[in-house]
Parts: sequence; structure tokens; C-alpha cells
Amino acid sequence: MIKFILAALTIGVGAGYVNNNLTTFVASNWVTDYLFNASLFVLLFVMGLSFGIDKEAVAKLRSKGLKILVVPVVVALGSILGGLLGGLILRLDIYASMAVTAGYGWYTLAGPLMKQILGTEWAAMGFAVNFLRELLTIITVPLMVKVDKYAPIASGGATTMDTTLPVIVRYCGSDVLVTAFSSGFALSMIAPFTVVAMASLK
Repeated sequence: MIKFILAALTIGVGAGYVNNNLTTFVASNWVTDYLFNASLFVLLFVMGLSFGIDKEAVAKLRSKGLKILVVPVVVALGSILGGLLGGLILRLDIYASMAVTAGYGWYTLAGPLMKQILGTEWAAMGFAVNFLRELLTIITVPLMVKVDKYAPIASGGATTMDTTLPVIVRYCGSDVLVTAFSSGFALSMIAPFTVVAMASLK
């Protein structure tokens, strides 16, 4: 499955390059505003459908209750701490570094927010770091699952509710679907606030 994901990504990059350099048709706005959102909604519908059909998953969610929030809280703290350590090691502004990692892999959010608050340079950093987090999660899931089946959930951050969820379920098993989705959903909800909060400390 990983090879098909990487192949699709490569084809997409190639199509984008051709669109920008070799043709007069500009598809960027149409693709980002409509096609991407539509495909994401379909993905979420299918995953929601599979979750709703799975009676055991629904029962597990009810039984866990507030305990289900432990994973996203730990992932959020670990992500921000990683930004702090990265800033110290690379001698970057630690608050801006923590703001970058507080995007939890949501690069389409982190980039624009960082641009508004800290400028173009940090916007590029916010996009790149969070995009690589998602990409590396997809590529390394087969390796991480050998360490612990919940490791890919921590690595995926906010993306575990959509883009990385199918890969995680494929390699880690359907029993992690509830934890992965709820963690990604919770992190997606708090990401805008944590990015702004960390950047505001600068």
C-alpha cells in the first residue's frame, strides 16, 4: 500500500509541475479548494462508515470514555517538547519552533497561521515540518508498528483522523481505529489554538 501512496504522490507532484510550467491551464485553486476537500470528505465518510458498522469499536469508545483523551494529550505535549528540543539543538527561536510542531502534522493549517503571526520564513518551516511528519508517518508505519502498534498514532498526530488513518489501520489493525481517529480529531481541534499560543510567546 505504501508504494501506491508514494506513486500517487509522485504523479501528483509531476502533474503540478506540468500544470505550472508547461501548460496555460492553472488548476491550483480548483484542486486545493474542491478536489482535495471532496476526496477528504469521501475518505472520512468511508472511515466513519466502517467505524459505525464495527459494533466492537463503538462499544470500546463508550467503555473508554474520557480515557480516550490520554493519547492526544500525551502526543500534544510530546510534539511541543520536540519543538523545544529541536529549537535548542538547532539554535532557533524556541517559541517559534514549538509553534511549528504544535501543528501536529496539519501542514495546511500550520503554514498559513505561521505566516500571519511570524512571517514567510516560519510559514515555510511550519508547512515543511508538518508535511514531512505526515509523509514520514505514512512511509515508516510498517517499521514503527514493530516497536509498538500505537507508535504510528503518536507520529501521525492530527493526521490520524484522515490521511494517515487508512495506513495505520492497515498495519496496526482495526482495534486501533477508535484511538487513532479520536486522537487525530482532538489534536485537530486544539491545533489552531496551540499554534497561536506558542507563537504568541515569541
